[in-house]
Amino acid sequence: MKSIKITFNEMKSEFKRILIKHNFAENKAEKCAEIFAVNSLEGIYSHGVNRFPRFVSYIQKGYVNVNAEPELIHAIGALEQWDGNLGPGPLNAEICANRAMEISNTSGIGCVAIGNTNHWMRGGTYGWQAAKKGYVFISWTNTEKNMPAWGAKNSQLGNNPIVFAVPFGNEAIVLDFAMTQFSYGKMEATKLEGKELPFAGGFNKNNELTTKPEEVLETMLGLPIGYWKGAGLSLLLDILATILSAGLSTHKLSQLEAEYGVSQVFIAIDIKKLSNFPAIENTISGIIEDLKKSIPMEENNEIRYPGERVVQTRNENLKNGIPVNNEVWKEICKL
Repeated sequence: MKSIKITFNEMKSEFKRILIKHNFAENKAEKCAEIFAVNSLEGIYSHGVNRFPRFVSYIQKGYVNVNAEPELIHAIGALEQWDGNLGPGPLNAEICANRAMEISNTSGIGCVAIGNTNHWMRGGTYGWQAAKKGYVFISWTNTEKNMPAWGAKNSQLGNNPIVFAVPFGNEAIVLDFAMTQFSYGKMEATKLEGKELPFAGGFNKNNELTTKPEEVLETMLGLPIGYWKGAGLSLLLDILATILSAGLSTHKLSQLEAEYGVSQVFIAIDIKKLSNFPAIENTISGIIEDLKKSIPMEENNEIRYPGERVVQTRNENLKNGIPVNNEVWKEICKL
């Protein structure tokens, strides 16, 4: 598929224009547009530019309340429960992540759980934000049913993405992954590019593992990471997100006409309060240096830590422009 290059500022400006047209206040449109544009800048096109048209369609269908604000409903110690009031997922997520950091400034650790919110797009967004401010960050969300329990031939679990982030120099180490081998956004992007997945990503209608993304998108039977381990982890993430937020579970979400009203958890740790804080930077550097001693199986491959490629992609796209599928950009410009 033919792609074009769009500058970061042009993309962000176009997103903001469209959001304002859909009744976003200017400050909210600015923040939300920046999240979508940064996701695209850093190479996560599946949850940036490629996802933007669906986000707008959810606004039009009333699943996203552009004027809603999240609100605190209960607090005990370092834990708070919030109601997202079906506001824009990226904005609710940023508010909750910031609140978790605020709590950790006092308590050392802060946990904010939110129910009745919307898709946060790229969970790593909030990990990068927190880690670059000096916090350790852990967060996850539940989703609608889109992954089978191990050994099952129907989807009863969500792929429930989770994020781990730690500060590292001026950047961060960020692991952001779904419980399926590939996120559905990644599979949609691969299908759009007319390519196959590098490894089996799920099951086709004959219950066979396949590398063809269109076959997995047809069945919604994504392959759990680590097989039975990923399926078990997905279940526990759903249970924890649901009970901590007092929100909806995966099986309740799947009774709705679309995926909205999800439950999420945000945990921040203020490592400046740790007794070993002065040594932490050297400790992490030593671990990464040891990782880099890995011998690649293929001669020209580089062993990277999670998030390392993001920094490289960000710099390349700032210099050369963000690659966007031409048809996707045409669709966005018509919104």
